[in-house]
Amino acid sequence: MKKLKFVIPLTALFILGIFVTGIFFWWRENTKPVSNVTSSQDFLILKGKSASQVGQMLYEKGLIRSPLAFKIYVQVMGSADEIQAGEFRIPPNLTVFEVIDLLSKGPLELWVTVPEGLRKEEIVEKFTSGLQMNTSRAIEFRKEFLDASGELEGYLFPDTYLFPRDATGEKVVQRMKTIFDQKFDTDMKNKIQNAGRNLNQVVTMASIIERETKTTEERPIVAGILWKRSETKGWLVQADATTQYAIGTKNCSHKVECAWWPILTREDLEVDSPFNTYKFPGLPPFPIANPGITSLKSAVYPEESDYWFYIHDPDGKIHYAKTIQEHNQNIAKYLGK
Repeated sequence: MKKLKFVIPLTALFILGIFVTGIFFWWRENTKPVSNVTSSQDFLILKGKSASQVGQMLYEKGLIRSPLAFKIYVQVMGSADEIQAGEFRIPPNLTVFEVIDLLSKGPLELWVTVPEGLRKEEIVEKFTSGLQMNTSRAIEFRKEFLDASGELEGYLFPDTYLFPRDATGEKVVQRMKTIFDQKFDTDMKNKIQNAGRNLNQVVTMASIIERETKTTEERPIVAGILWKRSETKGWLVQADATTQYAIGTKNCSHKVECAWWPILTREDLEVDSPFNTYKFPGLPPFPIANPGITSLKSAVYPEESDYWFYIHDPDGKIHYAKTIQEHNQNIAKYLGK
């Protein structure tokens, strides 16, 4: 009986030893380089990818031996949050530890998201921060970008872009304008020509719609209202966003951080600027921001209605009116003025 009791622990230890040895050899084998090839492959990590997904992608590209070994090491070392989205170049002669170290140091190319409705002065800051520039490089890039985009306000298409860290401001502007040209298709160009409008007018209208509206559904209706007001004698567009642009331009010149879209005062509504649509008829001379595709399409394909006015209540809901009396009632009811 005593011998049996002694044999059981030995058997357990033997089995445990085999198990541990198996894990050791599995780990050693699956963390080795895939091959001795030194030529690098392009490897792209999209935003939002988990460590497990990245490991699987590396395995499928032939850059690591085991996605499980990758996942285990990342979790044990707490490296998941250090892996950044972007473009990498990885050779298959790296161990899994070296691959993770490379991914943690940051990509050669980075993703930068540009939201709809920003001025070019706001867009450039998305790139100086998104491409992780130091102060001196940011100053240089800012000048490159603003010089290159001088007359392209409205044509810098909002999107998520992948650029190398050392991208020039000129290259970024060219890419954004190219995407705009691709999005603004032949059907849209034919439509505005048939409507007797030009591209500058439509993009200017789209930029106002982008700043003035809050939902996709209301954009075509607001577009119809603003086109009607801009093209009817005796009417003013009276869009807050255009006057905000005028005030922002006046107050924020040569400033990096500034309130580009300030809350308007009664005094602001009297500013002597062609962008002040409370004072001057028609549309501003050029776009006030860079609109997305929904606002562009709304400007091209506006929805006709009997409405001439609109306001947004504090909850962001829009309220239309056909007459000035109805409009004033909406102001009193929803804004308490």
